[in-house]
Amino acid sequence: MSDSYEEPRLLLWEMIKDTRYAMFTTRHRSGHLHSRPMTTQNTKVDEDDSLWFFMSRKGDPLADIAVDPVVNVTYAHPGHDSYVSVSGTAKAVEDTAKKAQLWNKASEAWFPGGTADPDLALVQVRITHANYWDAKKSKVVQLWKRARAALGGEPPHDPGAHGVVRMN
Repeated sequence: MSDSYEEPRLLLWEMIKDTRYAMFTTRHRSGHLHSRPMTTQNTKVDEDDSLWFFMSRKGDPLADIAVDPVVNVTYAHPGHDSYVSVSGTAKAVEDTAKKAQLWNKASEAWFPGGTADPDLALVQVRITHANYWDAKKSKVVQLWKRARAALGGEPPHDPGAHGVVRMN
């Protein structure tokens, strides 16, 4: 892989890896968008630019994905002032080895039968592209700029880095 490809992937992963929960959005069969908190299971970005999730086979997300596989996964880490919106295509994957690789003790609370739990579904989201916003400045500097802008009537300039990562 070329550096031009690897760098955006690593930047994306750096921004999401410490965010415990993501909002996973699907298009419900009725047509409206439905978001719910999910935990990303992989500990590094996969070679195939995928994010992995454990979900209940009985839940709406799997039914939604079966009808429309285009999803959005949003990460917000206010402590780091970083935000990522990932677009991709989701599908349920039957892969016992991958389930075992991604399994962790926290998943047991939702799936007490472990990787063999009949309700456990493994969902892969192949990332197509992502947008990110990352304010590198300290909170004090950001607050000062916002306060100054509020008094002067002009919006604060330089809210931080914004970029797009295209995977395909």
